[in-house]
Amino acid sequence: MFGLGWPEIAVISIVAILIFGPKKIPELGTALGKSLRGFKEEMKTPSEETNQEEEKQ
Repeated sequence: MFGLGWPEIAVISIVAILIFGPKKIPELGTALGKSLRGFKEEMKTPSEETNQEEEKQ
């Protein structure tokens, strides 16, 4: 995964827990997941603004 081994992932996880705390990590994961899901939906279905810009050209 991105050229990282298990020791590096463990260190990153420990640092994240120390910085954000164990209660905040699931909230951050949920927010990140929602953001990625919204981004993917926007990439699949272009918005009205994009369609209007294409019509003007």
